[in-house]
Amino acid sequence: MKKKIAILGSTGSIGTQALEIAREQPALIEVEVLTAHSNADLLIAQAKEFCPNYVVIADESKYAYVKNALADSDTKVFAGSNSIAELMDITTADTVLTAMVGYSGLLPTIKAIENNKRIALANKETLVVAGELITELCTKHRVEIIPVDSEHSAIFQCLTGESYKSVEKLILTASGGPFRGKKRTDLTDVKKEQALKHPNWSMGAKITIDSATLMNKGLEVIEARWLFGIQPDDIDVIVHPQSIIHSMVQFTDGSIKAQMGLPDMKLPIHYAFFYPERIKSSFPRMNFDAYPQLTFEKPDTDTFQNLSLAYEALRKGGNMACILNAANEITVEAFLKDRITFLQIAEINALIMQRASYIAHPALTDYIESNTEAREIAADIIKNVS
Repeated sequence: MKKKIAILGSTGSIGTQALEIAREQPALIEVEVLTAHSNADLLIAQAKEFCPNYVVIADESKYAYVKNALADSDTKVFAGSNSIAELMDITTADTVLTAMVGYSGLLPTIKAIENNKRIALANKETLVVAGELITELCTKHRVEIIPVDSEHSAIFQCLTGESYKSVEKLILTASGGPFRGKKRTDLTDVKKEQALKHPNWSMGAKITIDSATLMNKGLEVIEARWLFGIQPDDIDVIVHPQSIIHSMVQFTDGSIKAQMGLPDMKLPIHYAFFYPERIKSSFPRMNFDAYPQLTFEKPDTDTFQNLSLAYEALRKGGNMACILNAANEITVEAFLKDRITFLQIAEINALIMQRASYIAHPALTDYIESNTEAREIAADIIKNVS
């Protein structure tokens, strides 16, 4: 039987690569839902090619344009960010790829879980913001999350067939980003064009900046804690510039499993779509001659302080990771608009963690309110420094 896939965020980097897989495997994948924030033209082109039952354009000002363009098709068109979550109640998709950027992925993921959809999780912020709530919902509804981040997919693959009780440590690898080896004095006048030049991966602007500040790795540490039930002190980060080993698991007997492959996000997407089977793909195969050395080094958390902030938020618990995520979304946006400097991203994130209201045992409404409060504090700080 074909797998029926909903792709939330189909016009972004992960979404477009997922559709490449659907294009390669038409006998195995049926695209049921496509959603986009504002890229109406690409969404229309995707809908005309894959003929989904539903599309959603979150930007309501573009609804008429999308609806008119698809008027001759059987595709039903909706608009508004709330429609993405509401669509989870009616779609017959069995797998939902959550590839939306940032906090926006939280409510659609919750609705998909409540409707017993398997989650292919590419939106790490969902678990960062509300990891405890999401894991409780997955247990209640017996829903499986298959991680799509290359690092978490690697750990997931290493743990297949293993007892979680035998895990001693998770080791997340990081490329180090475009500024690996630089000190704070080297980063004073960094421009966004420099920060957006990732050495190994092709990603959207937000995640590329997060990679440059090491926030992306910090968010992945938080995500790993909830995905695999591992305590913060048992999750390490190591810089691996070649991005060939995607992550590792150390077991209680001292052995280590590593998952390797070329730095290509289609690999973990493909794995998540077809798990537990491995379906043959046409992706490039690794040539070890091209990588005669694999190297590792300790991350520099004095220069890249966002990684330390993520560990701090994780250890404090409650709504602190939600606060940090909201703060970082605003500071990264401000950096991309040339309103703050590269180093101020982490500095302002730290200030917001100090000022926002801490809640030890948040409910969903608390997460929503914390997200709003942190963004307002961030906007106020940025207004006064820019």
